[in-house]
Amino acid sequence: MKILAFITFLSVTQIMLCQNSETMQLPYKQIPGYPEDFTSGNVISRFIDGLGYRYYWATEGLTKEDLNYTPSTDGRTMLQTLQHIYDLSKGILNAPQNLPNIRNENQPELNFGELRKQTLLNLKKASALLSGKSAEDVSTYKVIFQSGDNKREFPYWNMINGQISDAIYHVGQIVSFRRSSGNPMNPKVSVFIGKTGR
Repeated sequence: MKILAFITFLSVTQIMLCQNSETMQLPYKQIPGYPEDFTSGNVISRFIDGLGYRYYWATEGLTKEDLNYTPSTDGRTMLQTLQHIYDLSKGILNAPQNLPNIRNENQPELNFGELRKQTLLNLKKASALLSGKSAEDVSTYKVIFQSGDNKREFPYWNMINGQISDAIYHVGQIVSFRRSSGNPMNPKVSVFIGKTGR
């Protein structure tokens, strides 16, 4: 009887572990289905989803050598570029919540796996916050920078040509860097379709 109970316990535990690993998969292995209408929030959400998909595959399978790669002695390494994209993703997430971007010199340094995961989760959360929002909703969002008592606010327009566009630009750098370091991105990635072939 005890053996049967133990086997049942192991089976249930294994099922739970499998379910947890499935639910813990990182977002943006493919772009989610598109919405039915072109609200302002849906269009911006889709831009963020496109960024998330590009980032997912640009960072999939990076090696330590890739992360240390830099195109010149005075340029950023790939890892430093990924840290910058992570900071941009925090700003992308803050804006639809009207939260300030506060520069924190003492923030803990994340390893590559944590950096990748948090960047993708930030983008997924930001996309969800914007999904279905009207033009009126989006017009209330602000890009806020705060340093001590100094606070600067910008309209959400600046987010589109600022952090979102900047992050897409830097993801392109990651794709170029990894090609130069001898580990090109999966050639079956289709940014147009939003799915990756096998």
